[in-house]
Amino acid sequence: MAHVLAPYRRRTSRELTMTASPFVVAPWTLVEEAVDLDRLGLTEALLAVSNGLIGLRGNLEEGDPAAEPGVFLAGVHETFPMSYPERGYGDPEIGQALVNVPDGLRVRLLVDDAPLDVRAGQVHAHRRCLDLRDGVLARDLDWTAPGGARLRVSTARLASLVERSVAALRYEVRCEEGPVSLVLESDLVANDSDPVVENPDPQVDAALGRPYDDRRQDPSRGGGVLVHATRHSGVVVGSGIDHRVTLVRADGREEPVTPQVEVTADEVRATVVTTLEPGERLVVVKLLAYVRSGTARDSVLADHVRAHLAAARALGWAGLHEANRAHLDDFWQVARVDVAGDPALEQALRYAIFQTYQSAARIQDAPVGAKGLTGGGYSGHTFWDIEGFVIPTLTMLAPDAARELLLWRASTLDEARRLARELGLQGAAFPWRTIDGHEASGYWPASTAAMHVNADVARAMDLFRHVRGEDEFERVHGLVVLVETARLWVSLGHHDRRGAWHLFGLTGPDEYTAVVDDNVFTLLMAARNLRAAAQACARHPEVAQELGVTPEETARWLRAADAAHVPYDEELGVHPACASFTCYEEWDFEGWGDRYPVQEHAPYMEIYRRQVIKQADLVHALWWCGDSFTDEQVARDLDYYERRTVRDSSLSAAIQAVVCVQAGHVGLGRDYLREAALVDLQDRQGNTELGLHLASLAGAWLALTAGLGGLREDAEDPRLSPRLPEGIDAYSFGFRWRAGSVRVTVGAEVRIEVTGLPQLAVVVYGERHVASPGEPLVVALQEAAPLLGTPTQPPGRSPRELADG
Repeated sequence: MAHVLAPYRRRTSRELTMTASPFVVAPWTLVEEAVDLDRLGLTEALLAVSNGLIGLRGNLEEGDPAAEPGVFLAGVHETFPMSYPERGYGDPEIGQALVNVPDGLRVRLLVDDAPLDVRAGQVHAHRRCLDLRDGVLARDLDWTAPGGARLRVSTARLASLVERSVAALRYEVRCEEGPVSLVLESDLVANDSDPVVENPDPQVDAALGRPYDDRRQDPSRGGGVLVHATRHSGVVVGSGIDHRVTLVRADGREEPVTPQVEVTADEVRATVVTTLEPGERLVVVKLLAYVRSGTARDSVLADHVRAHLAAARALGWAGLHEANRAHLDDFWQVARVDVAGDPALEQALRYAIFQTYQSAARIQDAPVGAKGLTGGGYSGHTFWDIEGFVIPTLTMLAPDAARELLLWRASTLDEARRLARELGLQGAAFPWRTIDGHEASGYWPASTAAMHVNADVARAMDLFRHVRGEDEFERVHGLVVLVETARLWVSLGHHDRRGAWHLFGLTGPDEYTAVVDDNVFTLLMAARNLRAAAQACARHPEVAQELGVTPEETARWLRAADAAHVPYDEELGVHPACASFTCYEEWDFEGWGDRYPVQEHAPYMEIYRRQVIKQADLVHALWWCGDSFTDEQVARDLDYYERRTVRDSSLSAAIQAVVCVQAGHVGLGRDYLREAALVDLQDRQGNTELGLHLASLAGAWLALTAGLGGLREDAEDPRLSPRLPEGIDAYSFGFRWRAGSVRVTVGAEVRIEVTGLPQLAVVVYGERHVASPGEPLVVALQEAAPLLGTPTQPPGRSPRELADG
């Protein structure tokens, strides 16, 4: 029976403020000192390890108890028929959901006829530690079985950052008081876990309950290989396990043990039966390999799995561990964030960066979902959040991963073209939510109508080219995306009789204001998309000609961009988020109480016609399209929309952090930064058990760098306007620029260090400077000067109120 989200009770805002992180505050680790059965789902998500291809939720190795078992492989999904009370033209017919691949994490231990279970016997100590420096989740359990035998079980797991298709588990049992008889069963099992889906339709349950057909089973001396295919989507998955088992006597002698192996259609099981005396240990190194394909023959896929297992055997646990540590040492050399004076924020930011990176570190030919590979929330779909927050962060920290995600998006262009044609439009319309490039959302007002996703994709493409200086990437992959999205906007918009260009009937980022005219964010992002496409065609005229672009077409793009009608309320002195928004009826926040999220307590009919904002929308435009606003407009717009934004989406806090600092409200920006960074560690949204809020975690890095650091990366030279809020003594961050890297340290002064480039021009507080390796640039720290007083939020919704309860 598939696990359906409908019964899940999301906690109220009052309950959410009471939630504290289950982990000890430490610079580079998440340490859980005791297992909390009431928060298993939360810790399973928070302690997930991944390499972008393979994702391992932080389940206990014995597999029970568990909230959501999870071993995921990027891109592996099943499809199901979508049903509607009333189907509309163009509504998608097929839904998609991430499904678990065969679970190779499970190791069950029978101790004198009793299974290892933290709910039975006596737990003397239980500690888990996720180390951000090597990507290893370690566990140490001191346990007395119901029969009286006392054991210490130590485990460690990783997803290899060097061998893309490999994960590994080290499992050690030490007899403290004995002798003790042990039976250890190590499994690879398919069709044995319930996927998380968002649709209670029984057709969905039928499609996803047992998603795999078996195709091949090959035993080996230490394990075996399985090949399965999803029944409807046709994704073929090869999986395999191998074991090295050693009995370590009390005097240190090591004796190899050959496990008994059984292979069936859906399972590989390796069994070890032994007796331990006090001081003796049973050590199992379990290697896992996964390969995904839609075209390879079963035998070829099985051979690939065996090859990856052979590579893993050659490295062994120690080699895989050391390789992970070296890989992350290189990553943290640039990505390291330091925050003096706020250790909880420092830990949260490092965790956010770590999870953002490992969500895509070795990904290939697949998207990153909104939850990464940490849970089945949102059915594993990717959204505009990834192009908006994750890819820009990776562009600045891990460009190889960013490139792979952009390549995947470009690979779906034909389906985006098909969707545009179905909608009666030109160019390409990228889907709102998807796994394989097909639209999978059945609610068009907040999906198909949210066409800004196309400008978000174009922005990510253009930003990557600019930051990396990789014109060749744009020529081969990015230009066609820019051209086709530009064509979409021209076919969507129109010029009125006065020549102004409009976009009607669309939805911006704020899903509480749907199907509106002239959403400012969408208009400005579309104009940016049109200009970027014209500029890219000028850089690559031969490719543009091959795409059928003419000078007349680029001229139409620029005319539309220049004529974009941005509404403005002269009486209030603010920009309406869309046409007439400032005339909508006000929301009664005082009388509303703490009934959040609003969408769970009010019908959309009420929400759509009132001034209540789910997530930053016009304020988002103040950041991404900041050159379109004066400082006074930023100040007044922010003040207006802060009073109406309830942040029922985790995306919002990072955006508000940036714009608050931009407007000089540095303390408020710091509070929003903390909210974005701690969204999962403190379970601020009440649903982290379904998977991490990846865009908020990536957004936390942007809130630090673009917010407190004032970093803007879309001009010829990087621009910085660092601010230092109360409560933080100093901070530093790094980022990649072209072939080099930059480190910014903000304290009593601003220090900028450059490596890997002969020199770099940097604009600091509006003045251009030059930094060179070995010659750091030092600039006096400047304070912000806000034009207006600190804005307020709806009652009970300020970041400080939510944090402090």
